[in-house]
Amino acid sequence: MSLRASTRPLSASLKASAVRTYTRPAAVELAYDVFEPAEVKQPGQSLVLCHGLFGSKQNWRSLAKGFAQRLGMPVYALDMRNHGLSTVAQPHGYADMAHDIAEFADKAGIKSGMNLLGHSMGGKAVQAYALNKELNSNLRSLIAIDMSPATGKVAPIFMEYINAMREVEAAKVSSRAEADKIMEKVEPDAAVRAFLLTNVLNKDDGDGKSYLAFRVPLDVMAQEIPEIGGFPYTVPPPVTETSPQWEGPTLFLKGKKSPYINRKNIPICEAYFPNMQLVSLDAGHWVHADQPAETTDVVSKFIAGERVDNRE
Repeated sequence: MSLRASTRPLSASLKASAVRTYTRPAAVELAYDVFEPAEVKQPGQSLVLCHGLFGSKQNWRSLAKGFAQRLGMPVYALDMRNHGLSTVAQPHGYADMAHDIAEFADKAGIKSGMNLLGHSMGGKAVQAYALNKELNSNLRSLIAIDMSPATGKVAPIFMEYINAMREVEAAKVSSRAEADKIMEKVEPDAAVRAFLLTNVLNKDDGDGKSYLAFRVPLDVMAQEIPEIGGFPYTVPPPVTETSPQWEGPTLFLKGKKSPYINRKNIPICEAYFPNMQLVSLDAGHWVHADQPAETTDVVSKFIAGERVDNRE
């Protein structure tokens, strides 16, 4: 059986304007792909996927197709603000991204039954969404891949990535091999460089020649990188407007080789999300890329209501 996928582009008005204002002041329109199942098994449910820093909805195409078929529900892969085909906007905070998700859900007609999954930066964005009681009434379950709600400084390597991307653009290279050579100065892992270079596109230099540039607005993200380490809430108790909880089903999926979810911040996860489960897979930070079949299996079982926690 085949899956049907369609892309939702930005509206014509947004192409002409960098930022659009909605009823929720911080929200911008997000580009997305939707993958419809060949057979609907879970009427009224959907799965929404939010990528990490320097990612895009394109990174999730294969997994999204697998989820749609396995779960029997529509799967939406989003481009977060300042990524992919979505709007360039500041600030780049998690409260703002949560409102973007809400705006998307409104436009997509998702009034209930939303299973919301995010990786890394997207993981914090979906957690911020779940903790905002003005937004979360349509939320059925929450999945955060290798990201806790803890706050901290962003590793310097991310700014180094941006500077290397700037160097690629300044050099006006015409091939990925040339761009990869520049990126290699700051990132020795070929797989990570390949991931970062999924953001390149061909740009006309005005003289009939093309060079590689990045979809990610580098100057904007250079200013906003500190926001990536933040979070809009403080840890309960007590449970208040500024220290909320979400008591719905929550899954944290950790890479065993990654430091992002650890013994120090697991209690913070539990404080915000008292009904959480934790699963560790033999993977690094990009758990879903390292272990796609296992990720699909664990997430699908969790959404189906099975207990998957594998803490010893």
